[in-house]
Amino acid sequence: MDILKDLETRGLVHQVTDREGLKKHLTENQVTLYCGFDPTADSLHIGHLVPIIMLKRFQKAGHRPIALIGGGTGMIGDPSGRSSERSLNEEKVVHHYSEKIKEQIARLLEFDQGENPVVSRNNHDWLADTTIIDFLRGPGKHFGINYMLAKESVSTRIEQGITFTEFSYMILQSLDYLKLNEEENCTLQLGGSDQWGNITAGMELIRRSRDLEEDEIDVFGLTVPLITKADGTKFGKTAGGAVWLDPEKTSPYEFYQFWINTDDRDVIKFIRYFTFLSEDTIKDLENELKERPEQRLAQKRLAEEMTKTVHSEEALKQAQRITESLFSGDLKQLSVDEIKQGFKDVPTFEIERGTDPGLVDLLVNANISSSKRQAREDITNGAIYINGERNQKVDHIIGNDDRIEDTFTVIRRGKKRYYLISYK
Repeated sequence: MDILKDLETRGLVHQVTDREGLKKHLTENQVTLYCGFDPTADSLHIGHLVPIIMLKRFQKAGHRPIALIGGGTGMIGDPSGRSSERSLNEEKVVHHYSEKIKEQIARLLEFDQGENPVVSRNNHDWLADTTIIDFLRGPGKHFGINYMLAKESVSTRIEQGITFTEFSYMILQSLDYLKLNEEENCTLQLGGSDQWGNITAGMELIRRSRDLEEDEIDVFGLTVPLITKADGTKFGKTAGGAVWLDPEKTSPYEFYQFWINTDDRDVIKFIRYFTFLSEDTIKDLENELKERPEQRLAQKRLAEEMTKTVHSEEALKQAQRITESLFSGDLKQLSVDEIKQGFKDVPTFEIERGTDPGLVDLLVNANISSSKRQAREDITNGAIYINGERNQKVDHIIGNDDRIEDTFTVIRRGKKRYYLISYK
């Protein structure tokens, strides 16, 4: 398998240090490569999916990937792509984030399985034991100030100001590449387009540490493009914020819906970026999109592939059940967990368990209708639905039959305004 050609076909190669050299290197060797993930939160988000899936692509092609957790660099903060300095987290917070991210990546990449398993390393293991004297006399002496100032991650921050702490980040990340090269024979680093300066700096540290000429260096760097959306908005952001990989922060249903709502102009590009579907299958989906865009088959396939990859087959089925129930209005088939996912952001009104309120009173108390008179009009006009079923009885009492697993009742007013009644 020509992994480099496949990546280029998918539009996943932004920059590469020596294309022909890397192609030969990948063809003739089982290459060890790595990509780093700094623990800036307790979960990764979908912006991290391309590098994670890149590691998987190289593994499928027979190479040996390393997922590097930045437990050390995460305590410093990468200035790349930022206009201001990050707030420094406490050490225990960074350790906690590191463990959560390691668990997340392990689920996605299946550590220690197969003939060429994905390996996890943490740069805290070597950075924490490096003294300031070792740092300055070791990697520090190989970096000229002019060389560092020329890097985009530094040069773009000069006017706003950059601290020595962030200025040193490039050297720390370079030390990662040197350590993994020495200890794991790692010869390729992957990263986002904003990491080009850090990647090439790591290569330079390896070259200088070995006193090699530029044409003698045997390590490589490759970056993936910045993902942009056709409408100009930032990829991975919604009205509710980032789309997280942690199901507690972004439910599988919300995750599924994010991909379902992909713009027609973006969907084929995203399928190439994020899935392992063959080019023939992608071409078929592209033709379907042109001929029958209203069916959104490409979006559905993208949502299916991504939800299975990040969560599970069962999570996908659950997301599809919620979607179908909301479309059909048959909400009684949903479980409590599915109700929580599907109605996470709708107004919620709590009442005591065992209470059997009248429908009119409930509509007023829950601020669904503005007054009792309005509530009666809403009911008689057929605007009120209980768990998806229209109810036009003004004297209706909310009883056991109206509660899903004795926990929730879903009220709909009109076509789209949902309210959740929760029994505590």
